Amino acid sequence: MTQALTLRGQTLPSPVGSLESYIHAIHAIPVLEAEEERELATSLRQENNLEAARQLILHNLRFVVKVARGYNGYGLPLSDLVQEGNVGLMKAVKRFDPEMNVRLISFAVHWIRAEIHEFILRNWKIVKVATTKAQRKLFFNLRSSKARLGWLSNDQAQEVANDLGVSKADVLEMEQRLGSQDVSFDLANDQDDDERSYSPSQYLAAESADPAEALEAEEWENYTHGRFEEALAGLDARSKDILASRWLVEEKATLQELADKYGVSAERIRQLENVAVKKLRAAVGEF
Repeated sequence: MTQALTLRGQTLPSPVGSLESYIHAIHAIPVLEAEEERELATSLRQENNLEAARQLILHNLRFVVKVARGYNGYGLPLSDLVQEGNVGLMKAVKRFDPEMNVRLISFAVHWIRAEIHEFILRNWKIVKVATTKAQRKLFFNLRSSKARLGWLSNDQAQEVANDLGVSKADVLEMEQRLGSQDVSFDLANDQDDDERSYSPSQYLAAESADPAEALEAEEWENYTHGRFEEALAGLDARSKDILASRWLVEEKATLQELADKYGVSAERIRQLENVAVKKLRAAVGEF
């Protein structure tokens, strides 16, 4: 849940705990008369009276809830929308000039909506769907249009484009963004191999994905393997047995065991092994 708002150390009502209780509490606070509001705003502006600022905020919190409810269709908690709207109200109170001869809420509604818009754009999808001013305008207007129309026809898309002063291509692109779903970059851990869908990470090219490099590596492996077999076939039986006993089995024989087998010294077995290894390396080009 959201935390309580503060104004230089003074706590203001905030949608913490039961949202219904919060709404009931703020509706118990009466709306200010125009003259009362003007006197408080003048005191804040001329004397930096923080209690006046607090009163202006308190008596207008009910309007924030009304504005926030207009954004219920975005799938975000109303309490969060109200909290963000309250921040906008606080910013508006700080900038409000009573000499403009308008009510505070008429001035503040822009700030309230701006904070809610920013919150929605930050949280509605993982990837931002609107990054420019024109895209943001299109996002909120098209989102409300789609709630009534579903998928837009060409004529409807052109009508929206004309109303908002953007191209039809921009409208169709934003419609596609609104209709798409966020996909996890990696697969979920609990998905079975036979049932899981493929995530974007599985379509990334592997480091060895170059077909030319793969073919070259395969041809080189076949070439060296052939050269190795030719070189191995050219060794005498004793040298083959020494290499096999020393390199090609899980429990390799010791030099002394092979020396006893062939009736020579362990040093001689070591020499025969080294000569055979050098022949094999020379055959496959490893010097």
